[in-house]
Amino acid sequence: MKKILITGANGQLGTELRHMLDDRGIAYRATDAKELDITDEQAVNAYFADYQPDVVYHCAAYTAVDKAEDEGKAIDELVNAKGTENMAKAAGANNATLIYISTDYVFDGDSDELYTVDHQPAPRNEYGRTKYEGEQAVQKYAKQYYIIRTSWVFGEYGHNFVYTMLNLAKTHDQLTVVNDQFGRPSWTKTLAEFMLFAVDQNLDYGIYHLSNENSCNWYEFAKEILKDTDTEVLPVTSAEYPQKAWRPRHSILDLSKTEATGFKMQTWQEALKEFMAEIQAD
Repeated sequence: MKKILITGANGQLGTELRHMLDDRGIAYRATDAKELDITDEQAVNAYFADYQPDVVYHCAAYTAVDKAEDEGKAIDELVNAKGTENMAKAAGANNATLIYISTDYVFDGDSDELYTVDHQPAPRNEYGRTKYEGEQAVQKYAKQYYIIRTSWVFGEYGHNFVYTMLNLAKTHDQLTVVNDQFGRPSWTKTLAEFMLFAVDQNLDYGIYHLSNENSCNWYEFAKEILKDTDTEVLPVTSAEYPQKAWRPRHSILDLSKTEATGFKMQTWQEALKEFMAEIQAD
């Protein structure tokens, strides 16, 4: 039986992964900042020496994209870059397989083509920069690794765009959402399933792109989320809705490498429908 370690285990993805492992009767050790400070290299090394994990699902991350531009810049760098470097060094030294979650924000979003796993990253915001630094650390120090880039993540156990839209619809008759930023929504359940699939199927180590099938802009995503409500959704441009951090105009990930593994992905519309049914049933 492989010894499994999860970082960021109380976050949106980490919680999804824990529930999935619980459902499958698979044992693991879950950590968050209180149990393991990934920014402390000595603490990370001591934890690995004690537990000696075989597989590390590294879900810990700083994801406050706009805050990362100024007041959160130091912690963004510390968690996403230095923290991931510490985990990668420890995984490499202990021959553990490291699964690192990255982002479409490592790309500039200027290309109209799909972004393949071989496209050269060129992040244009602080969050994307530190996640790319994390990727580089994983490639440098971990002997066995999967870097999984994802985008527009939504799920049951955290703050995300779907919950934001549903909550706003309770108090607003009309909402405006940008219609000139394109990407792929990703359900945490799909992402967690692929993380387990990669390890279980002994996929070739390297970079993979994972989201749900089909693409859209944020306005189209919001329209689908709120289609059964009375709230009207209106399109606006990014210029009309300025945000502190740069958002890619077009960051649609190419999924062909992941599809070639035989892993099946729902469309984002199917995933959203199933997700909505689950949270309404709770």
